[in-house]
Amino acid sequence: MKEISTVLLLLVLCTLLTMSITAQERRGQTDQPKSDIDKVGATLEFLRQRNAQQYAVTNPNGIDEAKYITIGGIEQWITIRGEDRNNPVLLFLHGGPGDATNPWGYAGFRSWLRDFTVVQWDQRGAGRTLGKNGPSIAETITIDRMSRDGIELTEYLCKSLKKDRVILVGHSWGSILGIFMAKARPELFYAFVGTGQVANPLTSYTIAYQDLVRKAKSVGDQTAVSELTQVGPPPYRDGKGYAVQRKWANQFEHADIFLWSTLGLAMSAPGYTLRDTNDWLEGQGVSADRLVPVTSKLKPEELAGSFRLPVFVIQGAEDFTTPTSLARTFVKSIQAPRKTFVQIEGGHFAVFMNPDAFVQVLISRVLPLVHAVKANHSRKKKAA
Repeated sequence: MKEISTVLLLLVLCTLLTMSITAQERRGQTDQPKSDIDKVGATLEFLRQRNAQQYAVTNPNGIDEAKYITIGGIEQWITIRGEDRNNPVLLFLHGGPGDATNPWGYAGFRSWLRDFTVVQWDQRGAGRTLGKNGPSIAETITIDRMSRDGIELTEYLCKSLKKDRVILVGHSWGSILGIFMAKARPELFYAFVGTGQVANPLTSYTIAYQDLVRKAKSVGDQTAVSELTQVGPPPYRDGKGYAVQRKWANQFEHADIFLWSTLGLAMSAPGYTLRDTNDWLEGQGVSADRLVPVTSKLKPEELAGSFRLPVFVIQGAEDFTTPTSLARTFVKSIQAPRKTFVQIEGGHFAVFMNPDAFVQVLISRVLPLVHAVKANHSRKKKAA
């Protein structure tokens, strides 16, 4: 995809201008590059080495693994990181579709590693998994196949890490995938935690549009009101309307800085190359082409209904992509042994932009459940 490669190169140069490297940090580099390309390459390599040190897991009982494993008949990329192997395992399902978190998650999830062993997975058609297998796997990118992939990965994690279950967390598209996985094999998971929760794709854009217009008027942003009014409510005849809606969703959620920062972190990720970054960007297009036409037609009852495990939804208070009101209604509508809706500050990317608040909910609401299940399992073993 030449367009992506060209844009990426331009973004590399722009991002490098914002990266702060002090003279003291560079003083140890004796071989000074001469050409502009050499400078870019040397700078990126320096940043990768620095990030490898700054975000390293150094605890003796910690775990830091990055590897391909065979899932669903193809090699798929996972990372497993945590400061204590005894902690619960948390499998994070990225959104997008195809927007793998691994390229920047070494930084984004670093504060979680004290309490959880975090597993990130480049799903079929995303990131390094796409790079390893090529676009020919596009035909296999389906909800059913990826749900089976996720279950196979969970079984692998339970066996290799010696765990009975894991905590399943899904963001945006990942919240759809997580629902299908949780319903199919509830015994593998302590709980399902959705964020940026997709609840009703049939009305999501319409409700989000109404919320955006209301927000624009409440803050007196006449430019936003004008642009949103001009394109009108969805469904749109072309991509312009969706682009305008996404633009103002990101601006009102203050997500622009976060989204651009992921690019800089991806390009300076330890062990990564620009080819990996290209695969990450390309995967978003490949996956969206296959999945969005399907997910946009999912009915609410296909996502809601009955669950045989606890369900938590931790949602940004002002989510203009997967509306907070719909996520709240989703939780009210489902049947589950336990269900909880928690609202935190932020929007669609609250899990990343407000990570401390998010992880505190996991600690206060989900971890006690994990400990209770473990204690009950231990009592049964002793009784037997």
